[in-house]
Amino acid sequence: MGDKTMILNIGPQHPATHGVLRIQIELDGEVIVNAKPIVGYLHTGIEKTMESKTYTQALTMTDRMDYLAPMSNNLVYVMAVEKLMQVDVPLRAQYLRVILTELTRINSHLVWLGTHATDIGAMTLFLYCFREREKILKIYEFVSGVRMMSSYFRVGGLAKDVPVGFDKRIKEILDIMPNKINEYEDLLTENRIWKNRTVGVGKISGEEAIKSGLSGPLLRGSGVNWDIRKANPYSCYDHFEFDVPLGKNGDTYDRYKCRIEEMRQSLRIIRQALEGLPEGPYITEDRKIAPPPKEEVLKGMEQLIHHFKIWVDGFCPPEGDVYHSIESPKGEIGCYLVSDGTKRPYRVHFRPPSFVNISALNKLAKGRMISDLIAIIGSVDIVLGEIDR
Repeated sequence: MGDKTMILNIGPQHPATHGVLRIQIELDGEVIVNAKPIVGYLHTGIEKTMESKTYTQALTMTDRMDYLAPMSNNLVYVMAVEKLMQVDVPLRAQYLRVILTELTRINSHLVWLGTHATDIGAMTLFLYCFREREKILKIYEFVSGVRMMSSYFRVGGLAKDVPVGFDKRIKEILDIMPNKINEYEDLLTENRIWKNRTVGVGKISGEEAIKSGLSGPLLRGSGVNWDIRKANPYSCYDHFEFDVPLGKNGDTYDRYKCRIEEMRQSLRIIRQALEGLPEGPYITEDRKIAPPPKEEVLKGMEQLIHHFKIWVDGFCPPEGDVYHSIESPKGEIGCYLVSDGTKRPYRVHFRPPSFVNISALNKLAKGRMISDLIAIIGSVDIVLGEIDR
């Protein structure tokens, strides 16, 4: 072949691409010259489908994007609608949203850690992470009736208040998780094989990460102190004390350490939110947006009319557009919403962190060995359902 390079495809049916992702790599021997991510194999038309739904019905579509962080997807969408309609959300609902979205962050990081470790060859950790994740899924089921696609948040608050015993289940997570996280670190952090596969692999500087539009652990692993929960607090995040974990070298190892510490900080936030959880309504009392309680519907004609109108016709936000973003487990997820004044959104568009982060794959992989590519893809932490909407 002389001086020619070789073109190979990894995926879209390769387990290490974490979904139907195709990567076209150009190789000089075993050294990566270029790595081009090719997406679109899982296109679902979620954003277009939302245009045919009422604002409440469209919420269910968001669960199916990053299906490992459904509550985060719910939150960014309902907060965009609330911003457009200038809805005041009760404090209790805001605290419960924080608890559940931080559980979602831990849930997402547990799946990432288990699968990332398996990609590199550490099989045991997968079983450990999914053991703890099961407890979080049971809390989802406890509050919403569904383990994954919960659709629990609503415009103005929550679908319903949390059941009796919720605090006990959360305390159980708070009690067991710190030792479990220590156990994960005992297996990996100073493991010689793990460090050989991750230290110095997939490096990107903070300046280059900002230019590439990266966010989340991928950005903070390069030492950039940017977390929307701190920079632009939402849902009462400014009520809680927590630290933003940062890396120094911007490599796969630093991204691993950032996510591990993020789980600890999530537990810290959940504990504060649970201890300070206020009493009061779980959803707005504006009857043009949220239906009245069932006991009122059974007794009053006006309440029955509100109930009927909301569930049959929905509500109509004013004309206009709005953008709102939050810190999802994978980075900044944003929702751009356009209303034409009808009961259905004119346009909904999401800024998914997985899509933006995977675009930097060539910068992360160029010059590395082909065996490093698997570790690099895992360290980006993508979900194809979020990339192909």
